[in-house]
Amino acid sequence: MSSEIPDKRSAIDKAMDVLNAFGDQAYTGIGVTEIARRTGLPKSTAFRVLASLQSNGAVERVGDHYRLGKMIQDLANTDESDFQQTLRDVLTPFLADLYSRTKQTVHLAVLDGKDVVYLNKLYGHMHVRSPSRIGGRVPAYCTAVGKVLLAHDSQAIEEVLTQPLRAWTPNTIVDPESFRAELAQVRAENLAYDRAEILRTLNCVAAPILDRNRRPVAALSVSGPVGRFIPQNHATMLRQVCFEATRALAATMNAQERSASRSTQ
Repeated sequence: MSSEIPDKRSAIDKAMDVLNAFGDQAYTGIGVTEIARRTGLPKSTAFRVLASLQSNGAVERVGDHYRLGKMIQDLANTDESDFQQTLRDVLTPFLADLYSRTKQTVHLAVLDGKDVVYLNKLYGHMHVRSPSRIGGRVPAYCTAVGKVLLAHDSQAIEEVLTQPLRAWTPNTIVDPESFRAELAQVRAENLAYDRAEILRTLNCVAAPILDRNRRPVAALSVSGPVGRFIPQNHATMLRQVCFEATRALAATMNAQERSASRSTQ
């Protein structure tokens, strides 16, 4: 006679346990074996629950990992601001330029508190698992786009450092003084790197797009798989595209101001 205790959790209970099991890895994703371990479900059951959640948009599969899907992440996101819409509309053509020049995965992102939010993304030819998705957010301190935006925002830096920095990989910079030194280098070069800091398999380089006061308001990045993608090779071209994007954004903001001024006269 089997001594195994029947699992009396309902289907909804099991689904909620699976969603809660993601924890800090909601954006980067975890495998079905680890989900089964965290929930106490048989691996076959965990796989069936994940398949059901995936079909409803609550989780998404990236390679052999799962992460929270668009439906769940959208519940936590506030509505996109008018300014973010303007940034996406004006800067997406430059994201497309960046893609056409590199054929790598490229991102357009903004800083929101301690996280970066991805306004747009184009996938490159070299597939690599990535925590980024359009409309999604990830911690700023361990991403290239996040570091290049944090570097010029002292208040955001202090907010990030109010709590210990989690080591997502062995390369994540978690020492506060080392992190400050990293950001000082970013400010000096107007360029930031993610050296496999959020995922062991991912490298990235990012540069800022500036407003008319020369403050970073968004960032573009190029990313690819460790071992096959060399971020430094794309630095000069990335700076050039961001310079062109900065000019276009300034022209748009000037035109919007002139239009608003005429409408009030």
